[in-house]
Amino acid sequence: MNPNILQTPIDYLKGVGPGRAGLLRKELGIHTYQDLLNFFPNRYLDKTRFYKINELQRTSAEVQIVGKITHIKTVEQKRGKRLVADFVDDTGKMELVWFRGHKWIRENLKLNTPYVIFGKTNWFNGMFSMPHPEMEPVEEYKKQLRTAMQPVYPSTELLAKKGVSNRVVNKIMQQLFLETKGRFYDTLTEEIREKLKLIPKAEALFNVHFPKSQELLAKAQFRLKFEELFYIQLQLLIKNMLQKKRIKGYVFDQIGENFGRFYKDHLPFELTNAQKRVIKEIRSDLGSGAQMNRLLQGDVGSGKTIVALMSMFIALDNGFQACLMAPTEILAIQHYNGLVEFCQNLGTSIYLLTGSSKTSERREIHEKLENGEIDILIGTHALLEDKVQFKNLGLAIIDEQHRFGVAQRAKLWKKNHMPPHILVMTATPIPRTLAMSLYGDLDISVIDELPPGRKPIKTVHRYDSNRLKVFRFIKEEIEKGRQVYIVYPLIQESEKMDYKDLMDGYESIAREFPITQISIVHGQMKPADKDYEMDRFVRAETQIMVATTVIEVGVNVPNASVMVIESAERFGLSQLHQLRGRVGRGAEQSFCILMTGHKLSNDSKTRLQTMVQTNDGFEIAEVDLKLRGPGDLMGTQQSGVLNLKIADIVKDNEILKAARYHAMQVLKEDPDLALEKNKVLKYTYSQVIKHKNIWNYIS
Repeated sequence: MNPNILQTPIDYLKGVGPGRAGLLRKELGIHTYQDLLNFFPNRYLDKTRFYKINELQRTSAEVQIVGKITHIKTVEQKRGKRLVADFVDDTGKMELVWFRGHKWIRENLKLNTPYVIFGKTNWFNGMFSMPHPEMEPVEEYKKQLRTAMQPVYPSTELLAKKGVSNRVVNKIMQQLFLETKGRFYDTLTEEIREKLKLIPKAEALFNVHFPKSQELLAKAQFRLKFEELFYIQLQLLIKNMLQKKRIKGYVFDQIGENFGRFYKDHLPFELTNAQKRVIKEIRSDLGSGAQMNRLLQGDVGSGKTIVALMSMFIALDNGFQACLMAPTEILAIQHYNGLVEFCQNLGTSIYLLTGSSKTSERREIHEKLENGEIDILIGTHALLEDKVQFKNLGLAIIDEQHRFGVAQRAKLWKKNHMPPHILVMTATPIPRTLAMSLYGDLDISVIDELPPGRKPIKTVHRYDSNRLKVFRFIKEEIEKGRQVYIVYPLIQESEKMDYKDLMDGYESIAREFPITQISIVHGQMKPADKDYEMDRFVRAETQIMVATTVIEVGVNVPNASVMVIESAERFGLSQLHQLRGRVGRGAEQSFCILMTGHKLSNDSKTRLQTMVQTNDGFEIAEVDLKLRGPGDLMGTQQSGVLNLKIADIVKDNEILKAARYHAMQVLKEDPDLALEKNKVLKYTYSQVIKHKNIWNYIS
């Protein structure tokens, strides 16, 4: 078939016309035959089976029955009337009910004629009934081109209002297959199809829209899901390969004085095996001659900072500078203080640059950067300003990547004639599956064990009715000299209400703890006041910190041992996990108390249960992904990558792994897709790059 026919505007398909075409474009993004072909059903009605009336169960399932109407009557009710028909087969009797359209139905229904009816059943007054059934005389039913599994397509309110029903979409889909004769060229090699026993492309497309059976539908879906994920992985892997081939990196082959002395004499604790493994991966990247692009994942408190510092030492040992960029000033200052402490006897020159650095400091920093007197610069977005020029930046470390776009990473590259090595760190555990699809162009390292001596945080769920017990427990901890966080949710839409919740909470805590010093931090305070309050808590001048979620990122108070989260059901899982990570930073046993009301949705229950059962950020991220789906998890700026048409990153985890494996095998054997047998992959891939939307060419 001529592939160009698929680029025909949808207006030209018989049965569509300009009015409907406008609706399809606006509501569903369907512009061409191609778009329609790749508009997949989101569920199917199983019409493979006919039920007998005596087999019906009291679930409101959709069923299909063959029988006859023996009697019709009108029943008066409080508002208007309803039309009721007796419907029988050889096993029993049920009722069909209509609340509107009586006249038309009465005129058109034939008594004692075999009908196929389909709809949802209700159990009422000791009898089954079916409101507004779909009905068709058995004779007509036998003539239709139809499939036993009926597709149901995604729709919108406007489409339903304008009469573009599921039946209409189904009809135009039939028309599309008639006009194209259902001939679509294949987009995968014979080798892959044979290895995975995949059905041909044309057969898959036909069976996803008009499945003959459950079994064929499953094969069609598998084939299309595999293909979608395969091309995403191919794209990411090729990007990664090109980067390594095309983007040369500085070769750091010396492990010298800085690294060696620190490792031997100044390491404050024994590295975990995970930290050693990650440092080894980074060392091999830095010596490879290609630019490093690595994502370092590690749960809160797993010791990413020390890995970052040792990587920076490798840059210094090779005569280069390093920088570390953090998303907020508080976090940048904290990194700065931490690194200065680690390096106090090493003579490393470390400077801090943030939005609030004074002009005189800035001038000094700009000068010393350019003449190479500064080894390590730590800062916020301020590092990206054009004025900030390094003598020779060899390694850039970015903390909490998802807050910095790709464009910002690129700005760091421009600071040099050759791009620095890049290490991205995150404490937000990203499930393996999602990482493969979002950061497939970065190499991934994971620190998956906590330093020894850290006691796991004990997490409990308590209802509001146990509040007094919780207060008693807090008093005991404060008497032992510990500090406590009490966090209130912040949901932007109702700032006034949140503020009120926070203030009510603060007042009741002040009443309950009359002699205790309390800090309060919320979004409506001036930054300087916030910092002052935070600082009092850090210096242990106050014992309780009452706050909205501003403390989520990075405040380190080893003496704080209790985290109370109010209205915990209003937080997402990853947020709860991040907040919990604020305690448990010292040697003492720490606690996280999740407070909620009694009314909880199923999702909230799952979230709270997960928090109580596990401290493992990756396990939590997997549950979060199942509850929220991939789009939400990464925030909008990155969900665009995953605008999937048929595959589902969570449910199709196994298919994703297979797709990545096969994409890797192809590229290992034929990195340029130059072999004759990979011609079809090369062509399809070139189309992907051109159209960006994967499905615009895969047919």
